[in-house]
Parts: sequence; C-alpha cells; structure tokens
Amino acid sequence: MPRPRDPLPFLAEPRTFCEARAAGIGRSRLASAQLQHPFHGVVQEPSENPVPDEFLERCRQMAVRMAVGQFLSHGTALRLIGAPVPRRHADEIHVSAYRPAREPRTRGVHGHRLQTREPRIIRIAGLPVEHPVRAWRQASAMWTSLALTQAGDHLVRRDRPWTTIEELRAELAVMGSTATARRALDDVRVGSESPRETELRLLLVAHGLPEPELNWELRDASGAHIARLDQAYLRERVGVEYDGRQHAEDRAQFARDADRWQAIQSEGWLLVRILNHHMAGDGSRAVALVRAALRSRRP
Repeated sequence: MPRPRDPLPFLAEPRTFCEARAAGIGRSRLASAQLQHPFHGVVQEPSENPVPDEFLERCRQMAVRMAVGQFLSHGTALRLIGAPVPRRHADEIHVSAYRPAREPRTRGVHGHRLQTREPRIIRIAGLPVEHPVRAWRQASAMWTSLALTQAGDHLVRRDRPWTTIEELRAELAVMGSTATARRALDDVRVGSESPRETELRLLLVAHGLPEPELNWELRDASGAHIARLDQAYLRERVGVEYDGRQHAEDRAQFARDADRWQAIQSEGWLLVRILNHHMAGDGSRAVALVRAALRSRRP
C-alpha cells in the first residue's frame, strides 16, 4: 500500500496538468492514484469534506480544461440554472463551441460543434454557460416533449423568469426546430411551479378536461388573500393541487394545512388533492378525481 503523501495546496482546486507542472509538481506525483483525475488532463486533491453539489463540482473540473469559445450547453446548462432535467440525462456533461471554434473530445463529455452564431453566454458560479433559451432548443434533440415542457415552464415562471414564451418561439423560428420542440412549446405556460404540476396539467388536458388556470390567487369578498391554488377551474370553483409529500408532516404543518383547506372550502371551493399514487401508471386515478369534482359542480 503506497505511503500517503502530504497534500498539495495548489491542487485543492482542479488544475490542468500544464498548470500543475508549471507550479513545480512532478509528473510521477501528478500520476499518483492518490489524486483525482476526473477528466483527461485534469488533476485535483480529493476533498476531505463532502462536496455540496457534485454535479457543479464536475462542471468546475471540466471547465479548467475548456478552451476559449467552449461553454456548458444543452441539458447541462439547464440543470445549472435549476431547470428540471430528465433523470436519464441529469448527469451528462455537454460542452459546445460555435464554429470556427472546436468542441472538446474527451471521455465523459458530450462535445458539440454548433453552427456559426454570435455567442450568448451567461455566467453561473463563474462558469461559461449557454443562454437558457438556446440550451432549451439544444436539448430538444434528445428530450421528450414532456421534459421540454417541464423545463420550458421553469424558464418562463412568474418568479424571476429566465425568458418568455415569445423568445423561445423566436429561437425556434431562427434556428429551426424539431416536431418535439414545437409540440412542447405549444404546451409551455406561465405559472407552473414544479415538474409534477406541469405533468398533471398536461395529463388532465390530454384526457379531455379543460385547461385550468395556474397558481390562482383565491381571495375573499374583501380582497384578503385566502390561498394560492396550483390549478383552478373558475366556473366550477374547483381547485386542484399536487401534493408530493412522501410521508406525513409534523403536527404543526398538518394543522396549518387543515386550516388552509377549511378556508378554501369556506369560500365555496372544492379542493382536489392529487398525491403521488394518483399519478402512478397512466395517471387515470388523478384524472378520475378531477373529472368527478368538476361534474359534481355542474347542473
């Protein structure tokens, strides 16, 4: 078993081999199995403490070897801004470059050489990242329509939106689009606050139910705030909420929820709570609950 060596402070951060050699670190030390080699040509001392965000750390490790003109793109860019990313694509590292610059070619990275275009790079945690509008279109070549709509809803959310539906539409018009992207954009709405809320809305509409209002502010006759409903059918006075909790909350939280439900009911509204098991399979149980609620409120 090799004897542990003293740590190298210079390598507390990810470095390229060239940077490490210039700092006087020998080749044999850089090749040591006691160091991390996350990507070809990158070296770092292992951290003694858990890394708060392993995905961000991998992006930082890749960034030190990225050339001028290269940037994080596609689903990687979307994940870095907090947009939902499909589980099967969540850990992918995508790096792109606009012609005439070249994309990286290294193990563990999806490299893309893109059509010549004026870059529109933003900075996230100091990293060069593709603009969310462009990253969303780029992801359309790999993602499902549902996943794209969920990400699109995140981009145009009411609270600190990254873009608008109009800007997404303009991006597709300028750069071309797939049928998946066009279908997804048709379903993007302002107001959805979680991927499951988006999925529930699309599920209800796909089964012939009317499209609900999103995050509707329910107020009493005096204008005082009662609740904000995830989805609302105004004519029927039916609210629909997705509750993704896996287990019962503490008693104080349950009491607050019960008071809220009672306040909604007191305003003459019927609240339908959709839980995880209602969405299982084809989601028919969720559809049936909402359909029954709407029918119960009609003459």
